Amino acid sequence: MPKDYYNILGVSKTASDEEIKKAYRKLAHQYHPDKPNGDERKFKEINEAYQVLSDKNKRSMYDRFGSAEPMNGFPGGGFNGGGFPGGMPNWEGFGMDFDPQNFSGDLNDIFETFFEGLGVRPRRKTYRKGSDLEAQEEITLEDAFRGVTKTVHLRTYVRCETCKGNGAEAGSGFDKCATCDGRGEVREERRSFFGSISQVKVCERCHGLGEIPKKACAACRGAGRVEAAREIKVDLLPGIEDGQLIKISGMGEAGDRGASAGDLYVRVRVKPHATFERMGDELVVQRELKVLDLLLGRKIEVPTISGGKVHVEVPAGFNLKENLRIRGEGMPRFGSYGRGDLLVNFVIKAPKKANDKVRKILEDLE
Repeated sequence: MPKDYYNILGVSKTASDEEIKKAYRKLAHQYHPDKPNGDERKFKEINEAYQVLSDKNKRSMYDRFGSAEPMNGFPGGGFNGGGFPGGMPNWEGFGMDFDPQNFSGDLNDIFETFFEGLGVRPRRKTYRKGSDLEAQEEITLEDAFRGVTKTVHLRTYVRCETCKGNGAEAGSGFDKCATCDGRGEVREERRSFFGSISQVKVCERCHGLGEIPKKACAACRGAGRVEAAREIKVDLLPGIEDGQLIKISGMGEAGDRGASAGDLYVRVRVKPHATFERMGDELVVQRELKVLDLLLGRKIEVPTISGGKVHVEVPAGFNLKENLRIRGEGMPRFGSYGRGDLLVNFVIKAPKKANDKVRKILEDLE
């Protein structure tokens, strides 16, 4: 049974992109595995719902068929009698001569053809778009607190500047592709267990462009891209968390002959800190507490992630097994306003053996 992504995020089917993003941020913060009451399974489910509903194409497919993937979009889940109201459809209505004995071919191709019969043209696999890339950047907790700009260094395919990505020698021009007659697509007949199917595919010779360079670019040999080193600046906002993935659209591998580039995903790793332990947007710090300081009501000096210090007094009757909360001295809330809290975990330091004078004072206090 398909998941109800709208219900998972707690929004209506008419929710705007901003409403979906706001609901995702709230739930992701609530169920993040690093939180005391976090839920990794729920967190993954929330991310899955957001990945579909935040993408216009995936959301449109999901709204139409109940799934972000075309081949999973049939009610009932497949080509069987239970998958269609009233049993199997009449394939003659789609121009197909059904004969189970003639089954051959790839089911994915069959599904694509079926969707074309319904008027839904699936995205064709041209294999020309550049690949997505992933890089990793390590930062300190102070970087995560203030925000930082990092430079990602990678080696990948970039657009050929000699031919501006079109693959042709300057001034040589293009000829119409003879294989597809300039259409960029070729039609082929196939036999399947649905019968004879006429299918349109991307021309393999011109990769769907419909034209061939008269003379290939010498720098890229007609590919429209070359391998080179690249430096990309990435702004990491205050409050970014360990393991968070930042997407930079169009900064991945360049596509063939001017096709769109892939995306770059930067995974952030926050180094462990010597003083502070992070729990979502809260920080925990340990402080040594002397018994005499406690009895005399002296203020305790506590460091903060901003580099400053605060002085706090332990309230009367405070349970030292609990953490003392200092409001607004934690981490910034990523993509939002305000800061979390700083929690002080006290470690009681027992005094040395008391002398007679100290013992007398303590007995009097008792």
